[in-house]
Amino acid sequence: MREFWNKEGFIQIYSPKFMRAPSESGAELFAVDYFGKKAYLAQSPQFFKQMAIAAGFEKIFEIGPVFRANKSHTVRHDTEFTIIDMEISFISSHEDVMQTEKRWINYFIGKVKEVFGEEIKKIFGVEIVVPQIPFPRLPMEETQKMVRAKGYQGPRDDLDAEGEKLIFEAVKEKFGHEFVFVKDYPISARPFYHMRDGELTKSFDLIWKGTEVTTGA
Repeated sequence: MREFWNKEGFIQIYSPKFMRAPSESGAELFAVDYFGKKAYLAQSPQFFKQMAIAAGFEKIFEIGPVFRANKSHTVRHDTEFTIIDMEISFISSHEDVMQTEKRWINYFIGKVKEVFGEEIKKIFGVEIVVPQIPFPRLPMEETQKMVRAKGYQGPRDDLDAEGEKLIFEAVKEKFGHEFVFVKDYPISARPFYHMRDGELTKSFDLIWKGTEVTTGA
């Protein structure tokens, strides 16, 4: 991942993990005593990334810990995890972000297959599939039609865990691809820090094998 970013002129940053205010809407906070005042463990480097962009760093990335006080007794554990994050300037829309991301993913999975593919296959019995470019891209409106055709009963403006699995199945059947960008979420699902376009947001999630692996905007 770093190799791709370095080739593309990105700069690595290290953002603070104690914050005086929440950084992520919808996620629970870990509050801590900070010398007699209340502070919070960082849920996201989002604001610091945006400040770095405003300060003149045109392309940046961070690999670091984040903390979310969600009850995570599941495979989707997110109480404490390592976030891999990038931000780029001078773009026209979220389509540009998706273009960068698919090249990045194609690059690093290709490198993993090249260096560790045989060992992973031997130990885990898994054949690494380097994703072909382009990745399928589906607006949320079309996504909803596809998952409801498979019996989905979840939210109409978002996808829960079941919805993510169903859209993967539908995309695998239709496009033969393990990845899909679900884009153009309604404002009702994403009211915070996503650019608006009428009643929609210029945002996306990337689903891989039935699990959301990235969010972008």
